[in-house]
Amino acid sequence: MKVSIITATYNSEKTILDTLKSLEAQTYKNIEYIIVDGASKDNTIKLVKSNCSRVSSIISESDKGIYDALNKGIQASTGDIVGFLHSDDLFAYPDVVKDIVSTFIDSHCDAAYADLEYVSKGDTDNIIRLWKSGLYSRDKIKNGWMPPHPTFYMKRDLYEKYGLFDLSFKIAADYDSLLRYLWTHNVKMSYLPKVVIKMRVGGASNRSFKNIIQKTTEDINALKNNKIFWPGALFIKNFSKIPQFLFKK
Repeated sequence: MKVSIITATYNSEKTILDTLKSLEAQTYKNIEYIIVDGASKDNTIKLVKSNCSRVSSIISESDKGIYDALNKGIQASTGDIVGFLHSDDLFAYPDVVKDIVSTFIDSHCDAAYADLEYVSKGDTDNIIRLWKSGLYSRDKIKNGWMPPHPTFYMKRDLYEKYGLFDLSFKIAADYDSLLRYLWTHNVKMSYLPKVVIKMRVGGASNRSFKNIIQKTTEDINALKNNKIFWPGALFIKNFSKIPQFLFKK
């Protein structure tokens, strides 16, 4: 089973080395690693070329943002399943991709997800927040539940069938896509109960009050688009994050 892993980069020289090293260390052999770079002006591409022997292809050109870049990566991919490794994230251990593939094989699922740790920018061993996903139930989605998108892997043909990221969303296209795949099209899911991704804090959605307002607006639109009663789902979605800061083990 071939796994296509896509990393979108733009002026990512400060964090990309950890990302590349974690990919390079993966024990699973059949990986197609695609870098989609938004015409970086720093040393990102130089670092990619000199620090990762497992890069299959590099696309470097201007884009319309991260979701446009990820769409380009999906369209260029040839794997059986597709996942994303963001340029400031890293795999939590060397057997991550191997365990994800085993989950697909053992459960005959269409998509799989796992747990995620938010870590300090300067110290990836310093856990700020643990996103423990829990077992899957479709009914959870209408109550604001979602899997951590950086841990989400899905069969490539389902991206072709159900669509890519909607570029009308600037911050919440990942949430909209998950609602579309899991709620509207009810793909078969499986849970891998392990932390597979370490994600540095400081994502775009929480950088400013303006971004928080924009994300909330986009979350509402995503819920409406997928015909989910949004007031209850949005309330629970936001407040369910609080325990993730308290229980980090």
